[in-house]
Amino acid sequence: MTDTRIIDMHVHSSASDGTFAPAALLSEAKKAGLYAMALTDHDTMDGVEEAAAAAKELDIELVPGVEISTEYQDREIHVLGYYVSPEYPRMKAMLEKFRDFRSTRNVRMVQRLQEEGFSITMEQLTEKFPDSVLTRAHMSRFLCETGQIPDTRTAFAKYLGENCCCYIDRPKISPVEAVTLILEAGGLAVLAHPVLCDLEEHVLRQMIAEMKEAGMCGLEAVYSENTAEDEIHMKQLAEEFGLLITGGSDFHGKNKPDIKLGTGKGNLYIPYAFLQSLKELKKNEKN
Repeated sequence: MTDTRIIDMHVHSSASDGTFAPAALLSEAKKAGLYAMALTDHDTMDGVEEAAAAAKELDIELVPGVEISTEYQDREIHVLGYYVSPEYPRMKAMLEKFRDFRSTRNVRMVQRLQEEGFSITMEQLTEKFPDSVLTRAHMSRFLCETGQIPDTRTAFAKYLGENCCCYIDRPKISPVEAVTLILEAGGLAVLAHPVLCDLEEHVLRQMIAEMKEAGMCGLEAVYSENTAEDEIHMKQLAEEFGLLITGGSDFHGKNKPDIKLGTGKGNLYIPYAFLQSLKELKKNEKN
């Protein structure tokens, strides 16, 4: 019998680069018929408290989470942490370091965009996106909506993506360090969207093995950008390495308008069983 309790385990709010405030995001989750949702903002857990209050009111199960930016062999790798304590001192310190660097990084990237001839200032970004944590996604939207580039993909491909002329690198840790920190903070670590890591098969396998050795428990095999073949392959990898399967849309609101909450591009089915497996693992670890 099909489990009708649909969930989404990879969602972003305006605490990072999503466009819905945490409470508003839970309202959207209710409209989408979600039974449970994980808030996994980039390198911050600032939205969890607001989201938790809204989830309680709306009777939606909320998983407190985070998506940590790491680096492996010159590739940006994202690690999802579920049930992480935002008050764990080492986690809190690392996320604060990332947040503080983001502010100066934004100023430097805007300066580089200006040098490329674009009309953009931090004041304009703040005015256009009030109450948002400004990121590259907001810069790309501003350039698109002011008619300076044709679409946001162009902004990342030519200017704001890694190794592009306006990109400023940020401090990163290794995937293994992220896994270790997530576990220390009481959480469960999962590799986000492995296909997007863009690693050769043998390198991906090597990285997964290292992360599994460090305590990673899952792999995000069900994902908006995956083809059917990708999903089959990722599920096979999860089985091979003895990892749990998770899934998420990577919803960002207007910053990724083609991705819908819970259903992605219409190709997602994320059953509650995925979350139940994580919860059982966490319960067993306590016993």
